[in-house]
Amino acid sequence: MEYKLVHRKDSLIITTIDIINEIGIQGLSTREIAKRQGVSEATIFRHYKSKNELLIAVLDFYSKFDSDISKSTQLKYLSAREAIEFWVNSYVEYYENYPAITSINQAYDVLASDKALAGKIKEIFNYRIGVLRTLIDRAKQEGELRHEIKSESLADIILGHKRHVCLRWRLDGFSFSLKDDTMHTLKTILDAFKP
Repeated sequence: MEYKLVHRKDSLIITTIDIINEIGIQGLSTREIAKRQGVSEATIFRHYKSKNELLIAVLDFYSKFDSDISKSTQLKYLSAREAIEFWVNSYVEYYENYPAITSINQAYDVLASDKALAGKIKEIFNYRIGVLRTLIDRAKQEGELRHEIKSESLADIILGHKRHVCLRWRLDGFSFSLKDDTMHTLKTILDAFKP
């Protein structure tokens, strides 16, 4: 990736994501980041005090569109079901346009095992599942989904599927449409819970 037009802090974030995508979180080191950036490790630490601070910046970058996606969902005046579909579709389109970012989604468990990063992972996770549960609650109130289904359970099914398809997409070398596969199954799931 070309970094000359990107601010150093941002290019460090993008390089970190690229490394996680290519060799995994276990292969991430400040030495590898510095090597790919063509700088010293001291340069990294001028911008980020520690590797964990850099990883928190990566998580902020990963989740930077969360609020915008949620606001866009509200501003579109969609039915509740359409809002759920729009919300999920927004993420999968983002992922298709930037496949490397999905490596962060797949590294949740490892990142959450680090005490310094666990809070940030939990914040992202809780925000996303909270938005989806709210949309599901609205769909139940509007009669688009059965009232007896637990919103949290349905949110788990939808997000679990999205994460699973994302992993399959990565393992298959991004060889199919993440959006088409995810949205087809989402519609099937929502149809199954119609009143």
